[in-house]
Amino acid sequence: MTVYGIKNCNTVKTAMDWLKQHNVAVDFHDYKTKGITAVKLKEWSKQVGWESLVNKRGTTWRQLDETEQAKVTNEKAAIELMTEKTSVIKRPLIEKDGKVVALGFDEAAYVKAFKK
Repeated sequence: MTVYGIKNCNTVKTAMDWLKQHNVAVDFHDYKTKGITAVKLKEWSKQVGWESLVNKRGTTWRQLDETEQAKVTNEKAAIELMTEKTSVIKRPLIEKDGKVVALGFDEAAYVKAFKK
């Protein structure tokens, strides 16, 4: 299982702490150091929708000017933005065997997804 995110993101830290406390073994993929491919983003987009992947509540989105924001109207434009500015991707995204099992942090959803 792989957690995708940014090391200094508070939501990612919360999720990682929760996973550790519940003995869920994960690998961590840091967008800042490793980046992310358009192919991977497209796979995720098919599963959860590109709209879910773009974090419109985050600082990175809010720092974009209105023209840049207005361009993000389809999957292609969203993927271009997410590969260029990885911090606009909703975090964390947890993937197991190529399948998105969680996006963001919601304790109730984590209990359902990870408690055995």
